Amino acid sequence: MSYITTYTGNHFDPASPDPALIDARDIAHALSLITRGNGHVSQFWSVAQHCLSCEAEAAARGQSVCVRLACLLHDAGEAYLCDLTRPVKALLPLYSQIETRLLEAIRSKFIGSPLSQEELRIVDEIDDDMLSSDFHFLMAEELGSRWKKVRAVPAYRVEPFADVEAEYLHRLDSLRAGLQ
Repeated sequence: MSYITTYTGNHFDPASPDPALIDARDIAHALSLITRGNGHVSQFWSVAQHCLSCEAEAAARGQSVCVRLACLLHDAGEAYLCDLTRPVKALLPLYSQIETRLLEAIRSKFIGSPLSQEELRIVDEIDDDMLSSDFHFLMAEELGSRWKKVRAVPAYRVEPFADVEAEYLHRLDSLRAGLQ
């Protein structure tokens, strides 16, 4: 079997992503149930909450709707793969290639046009700043002072996954409407 069965019942092959089978409901549902840091956090904090925080940070920095949407989607591939920690991901180049191809398909479906190198750099910068914030507030560990750059510090509270899922879908729909 070379596919996973998604929340909506699609048979999806993450290594050969079919954009027609990429479903926002699958992404929002899965990411709202996947915890950050492999669960090594002081409280449940989902990948969806992290992505919502990244999008809010991009908005606080005055970024375009396209960059904000890219921030919301930056970990969307994990809905079809899993959330590997950075040290493990660095050891698995084939996984990284699959994840990159999958993320490109997701961005193509929801954003349309490819991101510029500058837009990709901004998304990575915001993700790194929010990672630092996550570590600071959820693990009491300092990865440096990047967390101090965050303008839209999340509340870092446990929320029902269904509420997070609904917020993710709402924000995705709103941002996509803003691209029109």
